[in-house]
Amino acid sequence: MPEQNPLREMVTKRKLGIHCGIPSFCSANKLVIEAILEQAQRFDERVVIEATSNQVNQNGGYMRMQPKDFCDYVYQIADRIGFSHDKILIGGDHLGPLPWADKPAAEAMDNAETLVRLSVAAGYKKIHLDTSMKLGDDPVDERLSDETIAERGARLYKACEEEYQKLLERNPDEMHPVFVIGSEVPIPGGNQKKEDDVEVTRPEDFERTLVAYHKVFAQYGLADAFQHIIAIVVQPGVEFGNLSVHAYDRVEATKLCQSLKKYPDIVFEGHSTDYQSPKKLKEMVEDGIAIIKVGPALTYAMREALFALAMMEDELIADESKRSHYREILEAKMLEDPTYWKKYYKGDENSVAIQRRYGFSDRSRYYTALPDVENAMNKLFKNLDEVTIPTGILHQYMPLQYQKVRDGSLSPKARDLAKYSIVAMVEDYNYAAKVNYMFGGFSIG
Repeated sequence: MPEQNPLREMVTKRKLGIHCGIPSFCSANKLVIEAILEQAQRFDERVVIEATSNQVNQNGGYMRMQPKDFCDYVYQIADRIGFSHDKILIGGDHLGPLPWADKPAAEAMDNAETLVRLSVAAGYKKIHLDTSMKLGDDPVDERLSDETIAERGARLYKACEEEYQKLLERNPDEMHPVFVIGSEVPIPGGNQKKEDDVEVTRPEDFERTLVAYHKVFAQYGLADAFQHIIAIVVQPGVEFGNLSVHAYDRVEATKLCQSLKKYPDIVFEGHSTDYQSPKKLKEMVEDGIAIIKVGPALTYAMREALFALAMMEDELIADESKRSHYREILEAKMLEDPTYWKKYYKGDENSVAIQRRYGFSDRSRYYTALPDVENAMNKLFKNLDEVTIPTGILHQYMPLQYQKVRDGSLSPKARDLAKYSIVAMVEDYNYAAKVNYMFGGFSIG
């Protein structure tokens, strides 16, 4: 018998009144994944790692990987640190026609079906079916109907089930993937509008979406699909842009979260929960937003640490020609190809330059895997490991890491200093999702 998917177990525990949720770490960055897996080793627990359809697809995405490549990539990182593959749930975010949204619906959906089939065949165990966007020949002046969204979602779900049956033929113990649906899906990478414009999903819209999916799935002969659909994406009132964050307000979300109580077999998935405080994240999990997804905040934390290390390098490496020039190389690559940031950053030249470096949407993450940028990062680590970082300089630029190094719980190696910034972000999510989580050596749950 196949092992039950741990995400389904999470829903079952919540039905019994047990506080639990799960962070979903949406990143394809090597250093980020390494930090997440190392932190998961603390309690020998499962971890969800996801890639978006823009990052990974049959055409390569911006990571130049297909789904099988992404799985191999994550497992190679796990092997390097001794983390069991069985503890990793690999997922796909926004799987659907998003990368081909400018194409006619027939072509875009054919591409989307190929993508989800490859994802299931590769071993993805959490799949977000996102068919919420308009496609090339959809009417521009009409709202995309729930029925159309659900019909496209049902087609992709059916393709996933067909691929899973092929896996079962080869391995009768193959774990069944679980699915997330939803028509109110925040765009990947943060809001381009004012954060004050964020509106909580209305309960009637959430329930209308569920009705549409149930109806269409029954028509497709997929009436049992909701055994494997565990969550629906809604907008609970959390969002971030380049310059600010809209914090969760459980009062504003009360009606939406109360409406979920009528449907105990599903939970909400919160996209764009980046930069929420630990307290707000925990409130979200308590209120039914049990899958809390984070992406850009992870690479933002990494970028923040790398910039701090580069500033220390400027202080400690007198010969400028020997420095990594990490910040300058990253900036040069972003200017060389503005594809991934230009439409996201508004204002005068100075304002745009500041957003490129420090904007919460962290469009720099699209450039960190480039060979020149990755080489600069490795040179930065090497340079700092060849000198002793004075404690005063470490305190100045990395006060959190300074405390850990001072107390002997963190290595002063540059790579470890950088990863700790990511770990600090991961800890916020683990604290929110788990009972009596040991944060920094002390129980605060």
